[in-house]
Amino acid sequence: MESTPKHQQLLHLLLLTTLIYLSSAISIQSSFPQEALPTKSGYLTINSTSGSSIFYTFYEAQNPRTPIYDTPIVIWLQGGPGCSSMLGNFYELGPFRVSFSLRHNVEHLTLVRNSGSWNRIFGVLFIDNPIGTGFSIAGSPDEVPRNQHDVAKHLFIAVREFIGLEKSFENRPIYATGESYAGKYVPAFGYYTLKKNARLAKSRRLNLAGVGIGNGLTDPEIQVGTHALNAYYSGLINGKQKMELEKLQEEAIRLTRNGNWSEATSARLRVLGTLSNMTGLATLYDFRRLKPYEDDLVGKFLSSVEIKRALKAKESISFEVCSDLVGNALNDDVMKSVRYMVEFLVKNTKVLLYQGQCDLRDGVVSAEVWMKKMKWEGIGKFLEAERNVWSVNDELAGYVQKWENLTHVVVMNAGHLVPTDQAVNSQAMIEDWVLEKGLFATGQVTQKPSHIGTCSIG
Repeated sequence: MESTPKHQQLLHLLLLTTLIYLSSAISIQSSFPQEALPTKSGYLTINSTSGSSIFYTFYEAQNPRTPIYDTPIVIWLQGGPGCSSMLGNFYELGPFRVSFSLRHNVEHLTLVRNSGSWNRIFGVLFIDNPIGTGFSIAGSPDEVPRNQHDVAKHLFIAVREFIGLEKSFENRPIYATGESYAGKYVPAFGYYTLKKNARLAKSRRLNLAGVGIGNGLTDPEIQVGTHALNAYYSGLINGKQKMELEKLQEEAIRLTRNGNWSEATSARLRVLGTLSNMTGLATLYDFRRLKPYEDDLVGKFLSSVEIKRALKAKESISFEVCSDLVGNALNDDVMKSVRYMVEFLVKNTKVLLYQGQCDLRDGVVSAEVWMKKMKWEGIGKFLEAERNVWSVNDELAGYVQKWENLTHVVVMNAGHLVPTDQAVNSQAMIEDWVLEKGLFATGQVTQKPSHIGTCSIG
């Protein structure tokens, strides 16, 4: 049998490879159902001269329990720094979530209704913050905030402009919430707002009624020192690894105390990187997961010109879930504490702190350590308060500890993105906290658990 010439073999191989590629090629098709459109969306001007503006989407309450002019508005701020709140909108707590399916070798991204959306009985306002994040526009890189004061100043301007869009918005109570690096944004906005309100006429104030922080980075110097112990007692590292990690943590703490902010940020990243390598986990955001959160679905979905047009976003913006520009601008801010802002807020309004039980970055231990150091006259009573078993729909949802203005919640079977992992329970949490129902009622919680529940984390 005569052998095939080499060039013909190569041609056959090329043709075969091309056919295989064409048969398995994936294109993206996105759709945006009419009922999923926000009530309002667009831009809030920060600087009319430079064009800097903040992008927002607002979803009115689906089934408000009170007249609309009294219905609370919950603000959601994503973390990062520099991650878009469209992640919270379309992957966590908005009325619709991005869903993936593969049909006939075509990747379809569609929106499906979220049974645990936070706008069931409240209005929800998603803000791409700071400018330069998501669809928000920074007139120049120099305008991107580099500290929490400037972040808060921009947010105050944006929220006041939003409130001015409708007469019915004027007196509605506002609750600022967010997760992760918003553990700084939320306190900064709350602190700035209350200080600013004190100097403004009543008609120009924002009606801030409370702040809520989920899995927040709030007091980094203290929080970075918890990773080794947390991982060790979770059975994820051994004693030798614990000591190695503790040395890296001590270096991050030393640099922070010396005010070497950039080096301290890098040192914290070394701690987290080392922990990730030691454990081999798919993500530190949730030690149960075999693969990371699929937030890239949101990026793909929002890359469509049609979707941008539907949201009234600037079509020329190349959407990124998290902005390197903003992340770099706030690099020196990462290790700076805003605990003093939370201490001020808890004396003047109500504060919710919640964590997903399975988060290894900014989880339960990380938060409890800095909470104990709060300079607040009620902290002793809070630490002595009952840690109550919390149930939703007669099933264990987690634990609630409360004294006066401070409420702490541990959400079972959830990681860093609590609303993604426990949609219905997170909805129940935010509603009961705002409305002060059940274990979230005003004053000291004295109810003791009637039974002890168990929960698998495997």
